[in-house]
Amino acid sequence: MTQELRIRELLTRLARLDAAESWSDDVNPAQRSVLDYLTQANRFSRSPSHVADYLGSTRGTVSQTLKSLSAKGYVTERRSSTDKRVVQYQITEKGEALVAQPLRLIGGIKGLDGRQLTSLETTLRQTLRSILHQNGGKPFGLCRDCRHFQQNESKSFCQLLSEHLTPQETDLICHEQDPA
Repeated sequence: MTQELRIRELLTRLARLDAAESWSDDVNPAQRSVLDYLTQANRFSRSPSHVADYLGSTRGTVSQTLKSLSAKGYVTERRSSTDKRVVQYQITEKGEALVAQPLRLIGGIKGLDGRQLTSLETTLRQTLRSILHQNGGKPFGLCRDCRHFQQNESKSFCQLLSEHLTPQETDLICHEQDPA
C-alpha cells in the first residue's frame, strides 16, 4: 500500500469515527454536517444550494435535510423579502447547543502542539484546494481573506455584493469567496 493510500485510509477512518459520534438523539451525521456548516456560514451563504455546494451533496438531499432539521427545531427558514423563491436557513439556539457538544476528534486534535496544528491545517487546506480545483468546486473561504473584502476604519464591506459586513461576518465563510 502506498503512503498516499495509507493517508487516505487514515482520513477516511477519522471521518467515519467522527460521523459515528455525530449521531445524537434525533440528528444523523448528515444533519450534523449541515448544522456545522450553518454555524460557520455568513448570511449570504445559507441557502440549500450553498450548503449542497459546500458539503458536496445534491440540492435535493440538502433540502430534505434542512426540512427535517426545521421540523425538529434546529433551524428556521426565512424567505427573502425581495425574491420569495430564495430561502435562507438560520441555526436556532437548540441547533447551536447541539453543535457546541464536544466531539472526540476535536479532543484528539487539541492534543497536538502548535507547530503540528499549523502543519496539519496547511496540508489539509492545500489538499482540499487541489481537489476543489480538480472538480470545479468553490473554496468557501473567510470573508476577510477574500479579494472583494474591504475594511475602512472600523467598517467592513463586500465589494462584490455591495453589502456592509458586521465584525462577526468577516470571520465566517462565504460561497462567493475569491481568495485574495
